[in-house]
Amino acid sequence: MKIAGLAITALAGLLSTACYADTTLKLVEVITSPERTEVLKGIVAEYEAANPGVTVEITSLPWGEAFQKLATMVSGGDVPDVVEMPDTWLALYAGGDQLVDLDSHIAGWAHGATLTDKTLAMGRQSGGKAYMIPYGFYLRAMFYNKKLLAEAGVAEPPKTMDEFMAASEAVSKLPGKYGYCLRGGPGGANGWVMMAATMNGSNEFFTADGKSRINEPDSVKGIQFLMDMYQKGYAPKDSVNWGFNEIVAGFYSGTCAFLDQDPDALIAIAERMPAEDFAVMPMPVGPAGKAFPTIGFAGWSIFKTTQHEDDAWNLVAALSSPEANATWSKRVGVIPIHKGADQDPYFKTEQFKGWFEELNGEAWVPTIMPTYLEQWGYFTSNVLKDSAQEALLGTKTAQEVADEWAAFLTDEYSKWKASQ
Repeated sequence: MKIAGLAITALAGLLSTACYADTTLKLVEVITSPERTEVLKGIVAEYEAANPGVTVEITSLPWGEAFQKLATMVSGGDVPDVVEMPDTWLALYAGGDQLVDLDSHIAGWAHGATLTDKTLAMGRQSGGKAYMIPYGFYLRAMFYNKKLLAEAGVAEPPKTMDEFMAASEAVSKLPGKYGYCLRGGPGGANGWVMMAATMNGSNEFFTADGKSRINEPDSVKGIQFLMDMYQKGYAPKDSVNWGFNEIVAGFYSGTCAFLDQDPDALIAIAERMPAEDFAVMPMPVGPAGKAFPTIGFAGWSIFKTTQHEDDAWNLVAALSSPEANATWSKRVGVIPIHKGADQDPYFKTEQFKGWFEELNGEAWVPTIMPTYLEQWGYFTSNVLKDSAQEALLGTKTAQEVADEWAAFLTDEYSKWKASQ
């Protein structure tokens, strides 16, 4: 009986040790959709198979409620180990000293050296430390219709703003055709910001003393550029009200030859246009030889409160590996993060070329919107949209709208600075 008792005790001890050794990681997904969640589950399952004893619990938050729900979880002590971190939230959590600096992990990672320079730069945008590894980019580049350009006698895609204007003019001389799918309605802020920055040669939103740069003389030239596109008839008349669906339809229907958009527009366009009829080029550069395409991204971060930092890092590394990231990028619709990804047959096409050139070329500097301003959403959705439409229709000058925008943004920046 003593032997049996000892055996039972030993077995209980082993079971207790095994249970104690098991690790559960909490991963929170915040940009949720059925497709994305299934892709995430697949990559996580491979990680679990390669890491016996580690289980990953995935919590998927609806995007519309994700910011508040995550904040509530964190403030209540229910902090995940790993979180899907949008670029617009990074400053909040990194600034609160809540995230692990991943630089040392990246330095010792087999795939750290293959992360693109812009991937690392974006991950380090808060305080210069890698508080996240981005998993892909929503980056503006220029779609162009090869047939329309050829028909208009445009020999090659435009590389500069002047060439872009000239090519748009040439296409607009064709019956019923236009150069540019202008987004004059909802969501058009990116276009105005990009053009102003490109003509100004800088994507800095504020001066050292906190004044908006949107009404500087060369920024005003960028605003005037879009106004000229519309008022000279190089964009459809009804494009003053166009949003995302309208500009994408305007391109794939052959109404206009140029469209600046993120990779998510490619899905609808590729379904409706033969691949040989269109391609994607980098945004045209301005007088300073630079262009400033807007960029959005999200990635993986680790909270400092984790009790399992090494396991959490291994999970982030698995999610960020070249193979996993390629799968994620193709299924979700983002530009991948590793050098050489553009050699994958899926991405090695004219339809992806422009985005990779922007990510790898010095002439293109990604622009991150100042979403840290409390009223930025109101500004883009209301103030900018309404006054931009007035400018397109000729009831306000470029200088007038630029001054209006600068006053609003300068005031918002002052409020934000005071709250820091």
